[in-house]
Amino acid sequence: MKQIKITDTTLCAGSNNLSFKEKLEIARQLENLAVNVIEVPKIENQKTDILLIKTMASFVKKSVISVEADSREGILDAQEALCNAKNGRITIKLPTSPVGMEYTCHKKSDKMLEFIKELVSFAKEKIDDVEFCALDATRAEIDFLKEALKTAVNNGANIVTICDTAAEMMPDDFTAFVNEVTFDINVPINVSCENKNGLSIASAIMAVKNGVDGVKTSASGSVCDLYTFSNLIRNCGVKYQIESSIKITELSRTVNQISRIIGGKENADLSAVTLSDNELKLDQNDTQEDISLAVKKLGYDLSDDDKIKVYEEFLRVAKKKNVGMRELDAIVASVALQVPSTYQLVSYVINNGNIISASAQITLNKNGEIMKGIEIGDGPIDAAFVAIDSIIGHHYELDDFQIQSVTEGKEAMGSAIVKLRAQGKLYCGTGISTDIIGASIRAYLNAVNKIVYEEA
Repeated sequence: MKQIKITDTTLCAGSNNLSFKEKLEIARQLENLAVNVIEVPKIENQKTDILLIKTMASFVKKSVISVEADSREGILDAQEALCNAKNGRITIKLPTSPVGMEYTCHKKSDKMLEFIKELVSFAKEKIDDVEFCALDATRAEIDFLKEALKTAVNNGANIVTICDTAAEMMPDDFTAFVNEVTFDINVPINVSCENKNGLSIASAIMAVKNGVDGVKTSASGSVCDLYTFSNLIRNCGVKYQIESSIKITELSRTVNQISRIIGGKENADLSAVTLSDNELKLDQNDTQEDISLAVKKLGYDLSDDDKIKVYEEFLRVAKKKNVGMRELDAIVASVALQVPSTYQLVSYVINNGNIISASAQITLNKNGEIMKGIEIGDGPIDAAFVAIDSIIGHHYELDDFQIQSVTEGKEAMGSAIVKLRAQGKLYCGTGISTDIIGASIRAYLNAVNKIVYEEA
């Protein structure tokens, strides 16, 4: 079977809106998915962009890292950025239509051929793997485009890409066009098809069917959709004797992850998550942003430090099992907003039975001062909570209360989670004890202490 090379250009599409960390995470996801080439835009900021690519090269070992360049200075920057890359490529991207050449490069056809020769040969001196990308090729003059491709190949280009930037050709016409202009080109041919008219996938697969070696895709961009095109290769592969390196079993999850990072539409939208969505499972492949979104949907407004703590604890748990929303809730309660205890539990006495009202006597210590409260409630736990409210002199809205056993047997440990709402903000407390009432009291105090600390 013929192996179709998949180049992903997600990082070239709107990367200015992504943080340093988000760009690295996208590259990591693409490497895990086994795309053949990860393309990054030309270097604009020498300090940050070169550092980004060098950092990327530390973990991208299977995929090729391709850096765009359109000048000698850009080639030198790309060379520096790729100095430690296991598989590095410089992609020379230049316009080939008359309008593009004059508007972007201010050059006529003859000068443009000299410019192509200069840049491709200079890039070849710096790195072995060089690609020439003919932008706006479908609006170029045929004879010039043929000469431009030959010039690039004769001066060291290992691969050429034909770009249908205008998206003015139907798939069959585009395929015939590619075949004509690359008839005597003896290096691999890629195509890049814009999806302005919804025909990019059709144009790309038609070109592949007729001999093209690779396609530029994007998990979220204006060219061929990575998810759709990869599935198309899988579905049509046997019949047309083509295949790709993409890990199909990882495809949906990876594309969703990338979509979440860049804020695009996703198949599994965390914005739809509610407390009852226990069937949603998060795993160790979910990013910190994914977890922060889920935590926010649970109702918490965490600081940056607490977000990091929650994510680290999530990863520890997720290594052993998938994490549901209730479990994530418990993680937040156990590690976020941990504060000094303004109120400490000294003792509690609970009276309860089928012929008496439940009562609770609670003793707390506040900065060395012993404080007591005795109250009656609708059950022993309610009585304990009311007693605590009477001691602190404030009643907070109980948003949620959960109890569960965390061990088995007569001496089972009980876990309790209490959520209190103050001034519209949610505070979660957790407690654990062999006595479920004791666990509940500790959880309630844990939440109260967080509120008091933040108010102070």
